[in-house]
Amino acid sequence: MEIELPELDNPLSLFFLIILMNSFIGIIQMFFLFFLLIVSGIISGSEVAYFSLTSNDINILKSKNNSSLKKILLLLRYPEKLLATILILNNLINVAIITLSAYFAWNIYGKNPLVFLTLTIIVTLMILFFGEIIPKIYANKNKLFFIKISSQIIRYSFMFFKPFIFLLVYITKVFKKSQKKEFLESSQEDLNKAIDLTLSKETSKNEKNILEGIVNFGSIKVKEIMISRVDITAIEKHDSFNKISKLINTSGFSRIPVYKETIDNIEGVLYVKDLIPYLNEKNFNWKIKIRPAFFIPENKKIDVLFKDFQEKRVHLAVVIDEYGGVSGIITLEDVLEEIIGDIKDEFDNEASFVYKKLDPHTFLFEGKTSLNDFCKLSSSSKNDFKKIKGESESLGGLLLEINNKIPSKGDKINFDNFVFTIMSVDKKRIRRVRVYKKSNSN
Repeated sequence: MEIELPELDNPLSLFFLIILMNSFIGIIQMFFLFFLLIVSGIISGSEVAYFSLTSNDINILKSKNNSSLKKILLLLRYPEKLLATILILNNLINVAIITLSAYFAWNIYGKNPLVFLTLTIIVTLMILFFGEIIPKIYANKNKLFFIKISSQIIRYSFMFFKPFIFLLVYITKVFKKSQKKEFLESSQEDLNKAIDLTLSKETSKNEKNILEGIVNFGSIKVKEIMISRVDITAIEKHDSFNKISKLINTSGFSRIPVYKETIDNIEGVLYVKDLIPYLNEKNFNWKIKIRPAFFIPENKKIDVLFKDFQEKRVHLAVVIDEYGGVSGIITLEDVLEEIIGDIKDEFDNEASFVYKKLDPHTFLFEGKTSLNDFCKLSSSSKNDFKKIKGESESLGGLLLEINNKIPSKGDKINFDNFVFTIMSVDKKRIRRVRVYKKSNSN
């Protein structure tokens, strides 16, 4: 049986039918755009909701028996991926709203520039108010509500856009890594300049050094201030008690590393205080008093090391290089000296040479002096040697980088505003250097 459609011979009937169909299509289009605007608001509000959660809010979400919420909580462990998902989804929806609005307007009004301009302004304001501002204000006070209604959308969007999310996160990490170092260096320079501007004439040089030490504390690496392996005082594990007693008396150190056969094989640290009850014994088995050593990498920042010293309650760490060899040692005293300056105790030898100021522009340094100490003592900036220093962290190493060979006694090395005169040298390293620093007026 066939159904015959009524013939619309009357033009007026056909006109009303076209209007009705256009109105119906227009209503569907408006409804679809309104739906997209609501989803845009939900996603935009969820950004605020997720990244303002407190520990109490997270505990509440964990207590909910909802698998979707628990999976979303896993994303909170990777905030960069979660943020990338939200941003990709939100921007796609906003672009879809603008594109569809333009397409619908084109079908109804044709290519009318005035209509497109008016539409662009209206749609932009609607997205701004109903898709951004209002949802974010509301989400700030109703975080859990927004997380619940957006959890499914974000979870499926994360799975769908996973390749783009990983690419976006990777690009972000590369950019952050390249910018982080420059940002830290510029921030430290700005802070040092601020210190110079704010300090009064009554402020002592020691107080200024302490402030600068605090500013630079988080940027200094262990290898910049450690005691080099060639200067380590250590005990061989097979040494007799009598021999190590003499070494303890001559060195004056309270903690001494213990190695087996070579310095690269450090087995622990001997605390002198542990031997006090056995001083009268001749053949005491001192090896039973060896304590475990604390090993750290060269590139560890000293502010992190300081916390480690506090938590582990140790005062000495053994510094190792990338190959597992011993580079040197560092003590809590070395770390503190970066803030408060040189610390002298009753065991320090006053006669031992470290640094002398001969006149306002001339200094005498040991070649093993760290670049960090050299810059502080000569009132120089580490940036003066940034391009030339390479991997060297000592004054002697810097001069080898500049000269490209071990210089002879009496050789002069010119660099920037400095004239370095080699005062003492052997076949392996530079021992003593006279430094003349030209004034800016010269």
